[in-house]
Amino acid sequence: MTTQKQATGQWGEETAARYLETNGYTILARNFHTAHGEIDIVASKEGGLVFVEVKTRSSHAFAYPEDSVTRRKQAHLLSAAEDYLQAHPEGGDSWQFDVIAIERIPAGKPEIFHFENVIE
Repeated sequence: MTTQKQATGQWGEETAARYLETNGYTILARNFHTAHGEIDIVASKEGGLVFVEVKTRSSHAFAYPEDSVTRRKQAHLLSAAEDYLQAHPEGGDSWQFDVIAIERIPAGKPEIFHFENVIE
């Protein structure tokens, strides 16, 4: 059984994937699971890898979606990316982390914010 939170998350990831493809990215993997966590989307653009964390909310009354990418979450993303790179050595030397924050607007077009290269 899918909860409302899971359904919102799935919708957000699908919306983010369409957004990325529309903007010239190629989706290589979705929901890549590792012992350190999950990478929502792995994409490529102009020869580089992009690890994308998607955060979706139906409101920013309590916090903006991107606020939930804490230092701890960033550390998990780095470890998960290392696992991906070990499993896919053809990925190359150029990679970055992006966050796509989506706010689901009732009866309207979602607001999408793309934060590039957020972890250094």
